[in-house]
Amino acid sequence: MTTLFTNIKELIQVRDASVKKVSGKDMSTLPTLKNAFLLIKNDTIIDFGSMENAPTSADNTVDCSGKMILPTWCDSHTHIVYAGNREQEFVDRINGLTYEEIANKGGGILNSVKKLQETTEEELYQQSAKRLEEVMQLGTGAVEIKSGYGLTVEAELKMLRVIKKLKENYNIPIKATFLGAHAFPKEYKNNKEGYINLIIEEMLPKVAEENLAEFIDAFCETGYFSVADTDRILKAGVALGLTPKVHVNQFTTIGGVQVSIKHNALSVDHLEVINTEDIKALQGTETMPVALPSCSYFLSIPYTPARDMINAGLPLALATDYNPGSTPSGNMNFVVSAACIKMKMTPEEAINAATINGAYAMNLCDEVGSISKGKKANFFLTKEIPSYGFLPYSFGSNLIESVYIGGEKI
Repeated sequence: MTTLFTNIKELIQVRDASVKKVSGKDMSTLPTLKNAFLLIKNDTIIDFGSMENAPTSADNTVDCSGKMILPTWCDSHTHIVYAGNREQEFVDRINGLTYEEIANKGGGILNSVKKLQETTEEELYQQSAKRLEEVMQLGTGAVEIKSGYGLTVEAELKMLRVIKKLKENYNIPIKATFLGAHAFPKEYKNNKEGYINLIIEEMLPKVAEENLAEFIDAFCETGYFSVADTDRILKAGVALGLTPKVHVNQFTTIGGVQVSIKHNALSVDHLEVINTEDIKALQGTETMPVALPSCSYFLSIPYTPARDMINAGLPLALATDYNPGSTPSGNMNFVVSAACIKMKMTPEEAINAATINGAYAMNLCDEVGSISKGKKANFFLTKEIPSYGFLPYSFGSNLIESVYIGGEKI
């Protein structure tokens, strides 16, 4: 089955499939074709080019006059599998309570943990599937999902099994990350060593045995997992074949970037606080820095200093951090806008960060992230817009007309 998209006002992010990521000044270049065609066969992109070279026939034809096509967003950092919500904490924060005060009255990550442990696997799946469908409609065509709200052997495995079921039931690339080291459970408050041993000796072997995750993560932060804790956990994960993707530098810089690089992390995520040493450490590595601007927006914390990082020659990806506590939104369109408005990224840099670099941060650069021959037909068609810069500019509007995942309109 072939489908031909014709008269595309602008076909955006067209690349040779060998380009895996873009860094530094190259992030300001976004290759496009005006007055273009796109040809897909079943679930694969097979050709594109100028309209004058368009094929004369196909099984289906879609006229895209006045509209643009972009590859779907690649969201490389989410916590979509969770139970319930934390709207009361949102109100508490407005009323002046600090993150610490909220945590002390049973809020924070441990609030989500309690809810998740009390929720059945089927109910957890239903809640999470609804969120996944919502973000797909918003243009996301590849997603990473973390565990980390279980914090017991059984509850962590329950989360990862839900992610596996989503992967089986939805035609979208989904990557699973084991984040047992998200917080210390209440019962291990005074026995942190005991919980780290539980992660390494019981959780990790079961995750590996059931093949439930590709990545391992830890919240390396003051008051959570120290650099030494993170080092131990990542080492154990790597020994079982898991690749690190690590939460670092959200509130403080304590060496999380360096320990992640030591274990060849695929990405380091958050980076709201980053110093010259961290930037130098990332230069010349294969580790992708990932910024989460809607988390900064929601918590009123600093934004990742994108300009410093890009000017230093680094690549940068953008993701949502979709979770119930600090970013209850999976809208990548808002993320791209926030990156332009608050992080002073150009539309070209932000679109590169949310597509090709996001795909890299999930080990998916051979499948998605650009309009390239042989990649999955995961893309979206905009409504009639004057330019691609209008997408981040018009931050409150839904400018997506239709989304195609695996060549099928959803």
